[in-house]
Amino acid sequence: MTDLLPRPAVFAPADGSFPLSPGTPVSGPAELVDGVRLALAVLDPRPAEAGTIVVERDAALDAEAYTLEVTATGVRITAGDRAGAFYAGQTLRQLLPHGAFRTVAQAGWTVPCGRVEDAPRFSWRGVHLDVARHFLPKREVLRMVDLMAAHKLNRLHLHLVDDQGWRVESRVAPRLHEVASHRPRTITSHHKDDPVYDEVPHGGYYTLDDLAEIAAYARARAVTVVPEIDVPGHASAILAAYPSLDARATGGREPEPFPVLDRWGISPAILSPLPPTVDFLTSVIDEIRGALGETPYVHLGGDECVLDDWAASAEIVAFQEELGLESLSGLHAWFLRRLADLLAERGSRAIVWDEAFVSGMLRPDTIVMPWRGPGVARRAAEAGHDVVQTPVFPLYFDYAETSSEEEPLAIGDAITVSDVATFAPAPESWTAEQREHVLGAQFQLWSERLPDGRAVDYRAWPRGCALAEVVWSGSAGPGFGERLEGHLGRLDALGVEYRPPAGPRPWQLGGTGRRRHRPGVVKVDEVMGHLEEMTHLADSTRPSM
Repeated sequence: MTDLLPRPAVFAPADGSFPLSPGTPVSGPAELVDGVRLALAVLDPRPAEAGTIVVERDAALDAEAYTLEVTATGVRITAGDRAGAFYAGQTLRQLLPHGAFRTVAQAGWTVPCGRVEDAPRFSWRGVHLDVARHFLPKREVLRMVDLMAAHKLNRLHLHLVDDQGWRVESRVAPRLHEVASHRPRTITSHHKDDPVYDEVPHGGYYTLDDLAEIAAYARARAVTVVPEIDVPGHASAILAAYPSLDARATGGREPEPFPVLDRWGISPAILSPLPPTVDFLTSVIDEIRGALGETPYVHLGGDECVLDDWAASAEIVAFQEELGLESLSGLHAWFLRRLADLLAERGSRAIVWDEAFVSGMLRPDTIVMPWRGPGVARRAAEAGHDVVQTPVFPLYFDYAETSSEEEPLAIGDAITVSDVATFAPAPESWTAEQREHVLGAQFQLWSERLPDGRAVDYRAWPRGCALAEVVWSGSAGPGFGERLEGHLGRLDALGVEYRPPAGPRPWQLGGTGRRRHRPGVVKVDEVMGHLEEMTHLADSTRPSM
């Protein structure tokens, strides 16, 4: 088998080859031809009435499915929709020399004859990009979309707000980007050391026009942007801009504002759950949805909320009692449910991290992202919620690939390519009904220790290649290691600064300074054991659904 990645459902090679040169004609329905042309942009295929690449629509094919047939006389693509045609073009690109992943075509390219029949196993094949802790310029986001498209990944989850920054322009609440989008410094010391800061300002935000551009660019490449506004916790940046939304605000008096946080970890900052906060967030989310255009999903966060300031507020406790809720965790659930209901009225489906499921009261159509492991994931599926698998192990790519001082600084260790390749999003031990609720999976790039695009490249690839195969093909299939080795040539052509399987290149080493990794300080298996224990305890006290 050639080094196709992700592995197609059927690949039947045949003798012979067909030449493909720049400007080759392509014919068929305009929408499908557009998808093929974009995937093969390096060849600059030209629309024509009769093409050497012929694209046809087949309504019997599922969304994203396609067939690709190369003979000695031409190329024929059949797809059920534009995404399928786009993915057929990506597969055809992989059948060409690795130079097809550069920006300039060469004469004399040929594609081997054969037939591919293909469709994805999972509908959600995602990448989570945290641009709140460290801001990534628009060019890096667009580049990630290109890399996702090359791997048939289709959901870009943008973590747009956290304690350390708000990353979107707002015209209805301008202090969000004027105040909350930057911080004066960033912590650089290692875990458990005395804090040391770089004293360098950090910040940035996407204008609404940027967001519209990112969304349109992504849609053209079969990628859906999923914005996350993480509430009600992780709220330091929001409250730095609008302290009136603080849970500590009472009687119209504003507390001393939280600063935009300059360190990592969980903050006590939490939004008030009262109606003015819901109104504020609704207007801001409407603004973001308006910029994105069609927005089938909005992530509301709901994780790691410290409820102490709610408990200390007589006004908030009275509001909880007025709603007939027995606890503050019930109020947390009500708050997210209220926002989800408002999203549903607007045609968007809510997504939450698993803490929101554990607290109960979710809308039945709310999607759960269970980051704390397979136990809570299975319970969410059992309760009837669709699930996108996001467990720390093996899908938190801010963990190092090996436990070694040679690695650059990571949150902990270790998650390998093999760990990702053997991950099963819908385990056979689950019931058929539970497995049907698994939409797919995504890898997480939390950015506390990812300050720029080069660091993101190093962490994302080639582990991202392994997840791409798992979520498209259902598992990492035969010959994955050999195919991955061949696929690295494509990453080289694309200019991806990935981590080589043999270890970091000399300039990627951690060194002896602040970028040096400390092995064993945080071990992923110990973290997962602790998280599973905590979710079991929380689940035992969760209200019945």
